[in-house]
Amino acid sequence: MSRKPIIAANWKMNIGPAEGTQFIESFKNLIKGKDVACDVVIIPPFTTIPSVQNALGGCSCIAAGAQNVSQYDNGAYTGEISTSMLNELNLKYVVLGHSERRQYFGETDAIINSKIKKAIAAGITPIFCIGETKDERLGGILEPVLEIQLKGGLKDLTPEEVSNLVIAYEPVWAIGTGLTATSKEAQEAHSFIRKVISDVFGADAAAKVRIQYGGSVKPENVEELMAQPDIDGALVGGASLKPESFAALVTSAK
Repeated sequence: MSRKPIIAANWKMNIGPAEGTQFIESFKNLIKGKDVACDVVIIPPFTTIPSVQNALGGCSCIAAGAQNVSQYDNGAYTGEISTSMLNELNLKYVVLGHSERRQYFGETDAIINSKIKKAIAAGITPIFCIGETKDERLGGILEPVLEIQLKGGLKDLTPEEVSNLVIAYEPVWAIGTGLTATSKEAQEAHSFIRKVISDVFGADAAAKVRIQYGGSVKPENVEELMAQPDIDGALVGGASLKPESFAALVTSAK
């Protein structure tokens, strides 16, 4: 089954509103007339989203997303953002379960699961992140770790809901370190993820769900990664902060 690749720029806590506008203008010029064979998503900090949306100007080839959302609808939750607020900005995607949210902000599989359900109910596509630490990989428990995160995050979802979301496999040891899983290591992990999806939600959902790789993805390694049968795109951190490198990345991803 053919799955359209998806390349997403996770800016994390970088790029304010003014710089975000400049980035989008430069990026649009850099990819103009180029063969872009993937879905492109820009995921800025919350305060930068409106300026990015304005700069996109309704450009249908680039979507915008958010880096997080609350599991609550509204109320006394200082600092939180609801799915209805994301809908007002017409956002298509939201990153959930990123290792930095798990590590620094104590997000559990149960919390991530509730956020995924809220996003789906609001018509926003989750980019659901999972991944192991270096100690977990070296300790031989890569697959149990991924399976626990998958089953916990996707608990009580339907096969159709799972087939329409995006899963991002991000080995924690490769995020922002310059280290990258080899294409063989990445493919093995992606293949295992697809097998778990097949076992729990059926072969059809497993064939349809898009699984990205994340972890020091660069223009130099994206083609080899994307050539693997179960890798459907990339969630990009550092290389997405400059329009030149991100443009090179999306135009080389086939």
